Amino acid sequence: MAVRIRLKRFGTKKKVHWRVVVADAKMPRDGRFIEEVGYYDPRRNPARIELKSDRIKDWISKGAKPSATVKSLLKQQRS
Repeated sequence: MAVRIRLKRFGTKKKVHWRVVVADAKMPRDGRFIEEVGYYDPRRNPARIELKSDRIKDWISKGAKPSATVKSLLKQQRS
């Protein structure tokens, strides 16, 4: 089973926010997921990023691959 760390869309049209989830790569974007590991709200100034870094590190050690956007969010949170 290929596991990805990616974003799941929430909110309404033009008022979107995202949850960072661990999901099977075959599941749809807003479908079933294994665990929620964070939150991202780009509409706030500055954007609100809350990630459970210990859980993300644990999943990466188990072989989960973060999407490009999640990699970017991880870098932003470290800075």
